[in-house]
Formats: sequence, structure tokens, C-alpha cells
Amino acid sequence: MPTSLITPVEDRKRLARRLAGSGRGFAEQYGFRVTNNPASLFQVLYLAVLLARRGDFRRALDGARGVRDEGWDSAARLANSLHEDRVRVLRASGQRGDVDALADVLGDLARVVVERYRGDLRRLRAVAHHDPGRERALLAQLPGVDDQVVDLFLREAQALWREVAPVADRRALAAARRLGLGRSADDLAGLASGESEQLAWLVGALARVDLEHRYAEVTGRP
Repeated sequence: MPTSLITPVEDRKRLARRLAGSGRGFAEQYGFRVTNNPASLFQVLYLAVLLARRGDFRRALDGARGVRDEGWDSAARLANSLHEDRVRVLRASGQRGDVDALADVLGDLARVVVERYRGDLRRLRAVAHHDPGRERALLAQLPGVDDQVVDLFLREAQALWREVAPVADRRALAAARRLGLGRSADDLAGLASGESEQLAWLVGALARVDLEHRYAEVTGRP
């Protein structure tokens, strides 16, 4: 179902600036700070794991908030949690499906991050020598992390880990195509003047437009 396309270059850049104008990426729009410290990066990672599951994205956000608000705001703290407590918190936050398996995944993820990287994903980046392909490969070796989770994590982390840019997840690209802003992460990077932080804000805003069905608000048309 097509909407009004933004075709002239300046119009596309104007729309991109407006979308990125909040100065926050997807995670920060929903209350998760994206800073280059171990706790923040780990929270973004388990948020990505939850967002990659099928179902309403709001439940994923509620689940990630529930985990964080329980005090499991770092890999070490989540690794030390009990399985039954993780199940309780996830169910209370509205998670559906096999919650027992999800609780296992989150526990395993935390333990492996602690064992391999001492709870600090910056060490993963260092092991990869800041090589984007290697960073992706090492992330994908973590429990519960597939290519979709990697994209969702790096969508946020590219504001800090500039070597991985440009990254755009499938939701952001769907919105970009529908709004006439491009068809690839490289197209969006051009609109963001090649700045990874601006790109993270733009990509996050586009993902939010698609998830929240805000096309009419963006285009000014029903």
C-alpha cells in the first residue's frame, strides 16, 4: 500500500533530519541508554534478543524493562539470577510462548558473556580488533543471538562502534522503502552524511515508524 514518496534529494534529507531530530536511537526512545559501558551494552543486547521474538514489540520492551528493574542490569547480575526468578519476571512482564526456554536463553547469554568477556562486550570488540565482520561473527556465537539479533544490537551500537556502520534492520529498511528514503543501509548513511550517530538515530526512528504504524503522521497523509 504505497504512500506519498519523497523523491527530490533535499526533500529526502529534510525528512531524514526530521526523523533523526530527537537525538535518540530506538532503544533510548524507550528508556534504554546507549552508552559505551558494560551494563548499557548488555541491556541493549538482551533487548535485541527479546525484540527478535515474534509478537508485539511492546511486550519485548516490557520484558527488557522487567529484567533491568529486577536489578539484573549487567551480565554478572543476570548470570547470578535463578531460573525460576527469571521465569517469574518474564511472565509478569507479559511474555508469551515458551517462557521457560526464554529464561534459559537469557541466563545462558549472561553466563557466556561473563565467561568469555568478563561481562563486558567491549572486550568482544577488542578481541575482534574492531573488525565489523569479526564482531558480527563473535556476537552470533552467543546464546540466543542470530543474525536478526546482531542487526538489532548493532543498529543501536553503531552510534558508539562506528566501524560497524552502516547498519539498518529490516523494520527500518521497510520504512525507508515506503517513505522513498532508500533501499539499503548505505542509502540511509548518505542521508545521515555518513555520521554513525546520526544514522543510528535515523534508523531507530524508521524502525519505530514501522512498528508503531506512524506513516500517516510522518507523511501528513491518511
